[in-house]
Amino acid sequence: MALPSMVRLKHLGAALAVAAGALALTPAQAQSSNAWGWPQPYDKVSDKSVAWLKEKGWWPLTVAYQPPWSGQNAIFAVMNQQKFLQARGLEASVQTFPSGPALNEVFISGRAQVGNGGNFPLNTLIDRQVPVRAIAIMSPNLRHQVIVPNDSPLKNITDMRGGNPATKEPWVIGIATGSSAEFYLQLSLAANKLAIGKDVTFRNMPPPEQALLPKGIDAVVPWDFTNSLIINERKTGRPIDVHYPYVMYLGVTYVRQELVDNVPDVVQAIADSIVESQLWIRANPDKAVDALLEDPNLRLQPRSLLAQQIAEYNNHFKPTYLYPHTNFWFRENQRTVNWLFENKRMRTPLTEQEFATVFRPEFVGKSFEKLGWAVPKEPVFIPRGWTGKVGEPPYPEYLTFLSMKEPQAFPEPGDLVRPWTFKGQTFRP
Repeated sequence: MALPSMVRLKHLGAALAVAAGALALTPAQAQSSNAWGWPQPYDKVSDKSVAWLKEKGWWPLTVAYQPPWSGQNAIFAVMNQQKFLQARGLEASVQTFPSGPALNEVFISGRAQVGNGGNFPLNTLIDRQVPVRAIAIMSPNLRHQVIVPNDSPLKNITDMRGGNPATKEPWVIGIATGSSAEFYLQLSLAANKLAIGKDVTFRNMPPPEQALLPKGIDAVVPWDFTNSLIINERKTGRPIDVHYPYVMYLGVTYVRQELVDNVPDVVQAIADSIVESQLWIRANPDKAVDALLEDPNLRLQPRSLLAQQIAEYNNHFKPTYLYPHTNFWFRENQRTVNWLFENKRMRTPLTEQEFATVFRPEFVGKSFEKLGWAVPKEPVFIPRGWTGKVGEPPYPEYLTFLSMKEPQAFPEPGDLVRPWTFKGQTFRP
């Protein structure tokens, strides 16, 4: 499960350029757009919507995200630095949080109107009847792994069966409880017939503390970038399990329902800013690293680590990964809900109708329409001829950074519905 060599990473930008160049034609003539492909001029939110936000006390709009969560962090760091929301007539402030559960509390209170979370925190919001609407997918296949210190006797997660023979106690696992990492670990433990309290025990621990692999902890279960920080940068730990066979990671950007109901042009401006931020990152990967390094939470992180994370979670898949496929993600998320309900972590099970109400793909769909992009029929990481069935793991291999030799080409035939210009080149359907 080791990451590709740094030599390979250095060629990611070149591979993206080659993939794009395959369909390149001539400089744009028909439509004005900026260097990273967003149509000009910007669509502005209405004065009426601005007045509504001010009356609600949501001016400036508060956007919350998680710096330790790769892919998502670059999009919102760039959006903030480049002031893409402001370009559309919105004033916005940014708040950062170490994990989804911490961010949830601010969103529930209404002090943040835009947030980001994984499957576990999202379902918690829904169950608590928080008026939330998911508008974009974030960080597809964000790696969650069980990581042990290099000198650990553990080689595989199944080696935890029976507990730690040295202490005669369960193995101690550091994890952010209430997060997507906990859900993955619970599924993996069940699949590998490991019992909590007998074979393993949990200790609640935020990602920055997990990264230290503290004494008294036998394993940690972070998500990237913490994984890569431990394994590839510090080289203090190694993975013994990964989430891919058990769960397809669901991360989303969500907004308050009141925005959808009363000021949909504001939600559209947010969706447009997300898509434009991803385009800007694709055109300027090195400058995107600079944007991350401006964040006080990331300032001390190695530049090589942040560059690798952008390559993996922003630029490895087609940018249309952002589209939220409601039916696909309901089938995958249903297992999360069932587990939470059965373990009394949710009060009621979630129906397909409720989930469909929460997912609002039309906003990113409209962003794609502005660009001339086709909406993909299914998530971009599902390969042609895939033999698995969503919602029924263990899953056969699907597309991940660990299994792909190079970034997905974009655009390919079928990706466009009309000409689109990127970095001075026009691509046609």
